Amino acid sequence: MPTALDRAAACEERGIHPEALEKARRAMPDGVQMARASRLLKAVSDPTRLRILAALAATELCVCDLAALTGTSESAVSHQLRLLRGERLVAFRKEGRMAYYRLMDHHVTDLIRSALEHAQEPG
Repeated sequence: MPTALDRAAACEERGIHPEALEKARRAMPDGVQMARASRLLKAVSDPTRLRILAALAATELCVCDLAALTGTSESAVSHQLRLLRGERLVAFRKEGRMAYYRLMDHHVTDLIRSALEHAQEPG
């Protein structure tokens, strides 16, 4: 059953706005881009992965550091990092036997910071 807020947010009159629809159609990404963006957002929607990404927004860290920070096993962190690498959200560099992870680029940094800032805004 719709709430008062639902009713207030609904159109009181039905109608199509051809110019607005055409503008939206032109701005709509193609199917491949939409699928990639959807997978990316799904990857950051997991709380553990989001904690990893938030930590990496601050500094480069190794798996051991990330496991200690998130309170999960190194194996679990490695699994999450594998998923994040697959979506091109993180990259790593090797230094001897250690692998240090960082966010892939400024787009990922901006995405994570924006999401966390938005979450701080009141209701």
